[in-house]
Amino acid sequence: MADITTVNPATGENIEEYNYMSNDEVNQIVDASHQAFLKWRKTSHEERAKVISSIGETLMRHKEELSRLMTKERGKLYSQSLQEIDLCKAICDYTAEKGVTALADDERDIENMKKGIVTYQPIGVIYGMQPWNFPAYQVFRYAIANLMAGNSILLKHAANVTGSGLLIEKIFHESDLPNDLFRTILIDHDQSEILIGHDKVRGVTLTGSDGAGSVVGQQAAKAIKKVVLELGSNDAFIVLEDADLDLAVETCTQARLINNGETCVAAKRFIVVDGVYDEFRQRIIDKFQSKQSGDPMDDSSDLGPLARKDLQEKLHEQVEDSVKKGATIAVGGELPEGKGSFYPPTILENVKKGQPAYDDELFGPVASLIRAKDQEDALRIANDSRYGLGGAIFSKDEEKAIRLASEQFDTGMVYINGYGLANPALPFGGVKNSGYGREHGGFGIKEFVNIKAVHVFGK
Repeated sequence: MADITTVNPATGENIEEYNYMSNDEVNQIVDASHQAFLKWRKTSHEERAKVISSIGETLMRHKEELSRLMTKERGKLYSQSLQEIDLCKAICDYTAEKGVTALADDERDIENMKKGIVTYQPIGVIYGMQPWNFPAYQVFRYAIANLMAGNSILLKHAANVTGSGLLIEKIFHESDLPNDLFRTILIDHDQSEILIGHDKVRGVTLTGSDGAGSVVGQQAAKAIKKVVLELGSNDAFIVLEDADLDLAVETCTQARLINNGETCVAAKRFIVVDGVYDEFRQRIIDKFQSKQSGDPMDDSSDLGPLARKDLQEKLHEQVEDSVKKGATIAVGGELPEGKGSFYPPTILENVKKGQPAYDDELFGPVASLIRAKDQEDALRIANDSRYGLGGAIFSKDEEKAIRLASEQFDTGMVYINGYGLANPALPFGGVKNSGYGREHGGFGIKEFVNIKAVHVFGK
């Protein structure tokens, strides 16, 4: 019996079977990765940038193939799979353009010293555990920055997108990058813990749930390894009284339902001030009711299925538990019959502390609609969460919104009058149970480097 069987969540049909690698095979891969790193670290920043560009070019030759496979393995709309590949290409382009300057030595004038130099040196093999919701983007987000920094990459992808993980490896290997600098490994959780403790693995990064982050964070701490954790959230999208309601309704709908609602920075809680609550409520319900689930390869579908049957079941349990504890269903909330793991666009009202819809991350097309008394109350509710990844403020007073976002919103990212998944030029990451460390924006490239001080004496 195979260790991994991938399943098409739209049909429930099996796709492919895979087996885990042996411990000996994993150790051989780690040794080869380390040897490749020893050569790669001596490669100039300029040469690395050229290789990064070649990865992006190779990716685009496989754009449709990888997009189709991602849609088949995890059910995301094909149009959004294509957009995801474009984002990965943008990451390659940005890193190739900005990486050389970001990694340049920093010389400092220091009293009683000829000069001081801060240099950013690679540290070795970086092990990444990545989730299924963005099968390509999550990989490129950490891999490209760390390859530019001079490190080598190991990828443990989510089991249900194993095919995507292996195709991504093929893409890297068809580029100008030496093969052993990027390897996809098929291992279980026990093997993963052993790998974290491997003496040639120097850094660990995980994108996943806060529960998984707690486990991996402890394993890395035990081995005294640097770790970056990008975890879940229940992001608050605040609609103030002076908001453009047309924009707020359209954006909140997209921000909740994009990627079938399976996005860590999706809008999860719509926090609307009392003065515009009723109008916003009716309009957002109309929007959700108009969205249709269907074949993710069909352009007419607004949503595809959730990535796995167990995820569909968990989401429905969270909805039912919230209702038992006082929430009401404004739209949706019924488990559909038939094959696949579809879930309807759903809005819950009367959402309060103690309900999963308030306290936890609902990973799917379910929104919590919460009434706030005023601006101050809205921010209080937004920050009343163990999470702190992203969020948004809708207000026609841009300066006020920027001030509130900067000074009062307890998250790593805030959108003002809009929504975007990620931008290579801006840092991505959160606070509290949403994890720590940053990717993108010139920050991710320095998460796994030795920031080394060189003291130069003499006249």
